[in-house]
Amino acid sequence: MVSDRARTLRKNPTDAEIRLWSRLRQKQIEGFRFRRQRPVGPYIVDFICLNAGLVLEVDGGQHNEPSEYETHRTQFLEEEGFRVLRFWNNDVLANFDGVLEVIRGALLEA
Repeated sequence: MVSDRARTLRKNPTDAEIRLWSRLRQKQIEGFRFRRQRPVGPYIVDFICLNAGLVLEVDGGQHNEPSEYETHRTQFLEEEGFRVLRFWNNDVLANFDGVLEVIRGALLEA
């Protein structure tokens, strides 16, 4: 079941997800509320802001080349009206302020 998988992912975040969540939670960026590891249709997204229609994905090395699954997943989310931003784990960890600025900009464009 998708909701059980989302719960498991929330309990076992990556280091990059922990760091990003520390700034997304409690409306810290321009007052926008994010949720983490939430089902959207048949997929689970890393972070989502429903009010801004923004999905954030934090990807590790397993996503070097976009798979057919990831392509369909992104297409589905976009068809549902979401803008999808993807960040590499190492970008979140090494360029945290830059990642936050990209997110802030996307939120303000919404």
